[in-house]
Amino acid sequence: MHQKVIIDKISSVLEATDSGYDEQLTAMLDQASRVFITGAGRSGLVARFFAMRLMHGGYDAYVVGEIVTPSIRKGDLFIVISGSGETETMIAFTKRAKEQGALIALLTTKDNSTIGDLSDKVFRIGNPEQYSKVVGMPMGTTFELSTLFFLEATVAHIIHEKGIPEEEMRHRHANLE
Repeated sequence: MHQKVIIDKISSVLEATDSGYDEQLTAMLDQASRVFITGAGRSGLVARFFAMRLMHGGYDAYVVGEIVTPSIRKGDLFIVISGSGETETMIAFTKRAKEQGALIALLTTKDNSTIGDLSDKVFRIGNPEQYSKVVGMPMGTTFELSTLFFLEATVAHIIHEKGIPEEEMRHRHANLE
């Protein structure tokens, strides 16, 4: 029963998400010199997942906060995953990235927020009303899972559009596991 509730909810959120977002995000990724991705808490886990998939796809992708992440600069893309668009640490990171001349993209539940106001592009995942009191999916789970599915679909779009063979992606995958 709970599996169906979760699948139905994520499906409804993705159906309410702009169908052109995958192409728009892909264009931003392709124009960027490098990609920096961040999020707090579980959104941070989604950010890490997406960064790994971008690396598999041949992008120069970094997770903010990792010790090997270089400094951001003009020509880079800074992607923030924040349901509220109001997470204090994400606001500080976004301000710094903007000061350095990076292009800013926000994945969120809202059209308007502090991070959204600083962003060059806001990707609203679903509609705000879809996130209130979701039974069986507490504390942001709907946003995080829907964003994960959206980003994985974007990676599938990239792989298909660029004709990246799975073997090439597998070659980039970590081999010290």
